Amino acid sequence: MSHTITRFLDTTYQLAECPTWDDRHNRLLWTDIQGRSIQSMDWETRDIKTFHFDNEVGSFGLTDDDRLIVGVWDKILLFDPKSEISEVLADVQTDVPSTRLNDGKVGPDGAFWVGTMDTNSPREPVAGLYRVDAKGRVEEIRDELQCSNGLAWSADGTFMYHSDSSPGWIEGYAFDPSTGALGSKMLFAQQTNETGRPDGATVDANGNYWSAGVSAGLLNCFAPDGNLLHAIKMPVDKPTMPCFCGPDLDHLIVTSIKQPTDPTAIEPDTLSGGLFLVKGHGQTGLKSNRFRTSDR
Repeated sequence: MSHTITRFLDTTYQLAECPTWDDRHNRLLWTDIQGRSIQSMDWETRDIKTFHFDNEVGSFGLTDDDRLIVGVWDKILLFDPKSEISEVLADVQTDVPSTRLNDGKVGPDGAFWVGTMDTNSPREPVAGLYRVDAKGRVEEIRDELQCSNGLAWSADGTFMYHSDSSPGWIEGYAFDPSTGALGSKMLFAQQTNETGRPDGATVDANGNYWSAGVSAGLLNCFAPDGNLLHAIKMPVDKPTMPCFCGPDLDHLIVTSIKQPTDPTAIEPDTLSGGLFLVKGHGQTGLKSNRFRTSDR
């Protein structure tokens, strides 16, 4: 399969992440983590609106009442894009100052699943994975992580993917979409610096798992059985997350990190930190799950 990759927008960001398609409002949203903001782009006009927060925005998800559920350092907020009013729903891992909220997505169970990462270098296994429900209850799912990442679910909601970027493993769990209960765990894939340690991810309508290989400038596509189908070379060193978007969910967008000038880097500094459109993949995506505020 032949893939072509083009720059999607002229805008660059220090750390673009969490691209998310909002089918109700025909818009693409993403974070600029170090810019402490969420960007919202109207699909038709390409106009971008920026929402600013008090600290780094690790991730966010859509809600059933058209707000956003947002992970800001160690707090989970419910944010209304119309009024720009935020409500604190929960605190996460406030007892470990070196960690911040990282990758997060709404699961088929209507809860917000979000992990933390150690901000120190080298990272220590002090982070975790958490499930946050509409009542603000925080349940620790996984501990002793370094950089929780790669959350995604199968189309029928019965299988969950999760990764730790530092050691490079991707794991899978049987998942109950009605309760959020996890079943048996399996090692789905083990990645290295050369094959692309896993960052953000998504699943297409055929069940393939797309993982940004942040250490190798790759976008990796795995079949449901864990076999690597494609390792697509990106024009930037550090892609961060893929997302199927557009009205037909057939556009594949990949975010990236802006790198300082480095003679050993793959790309000139002007490209990194951008959003890229991958064509030729032949797949469509899945609608985003929505956080069930109605459960409050």
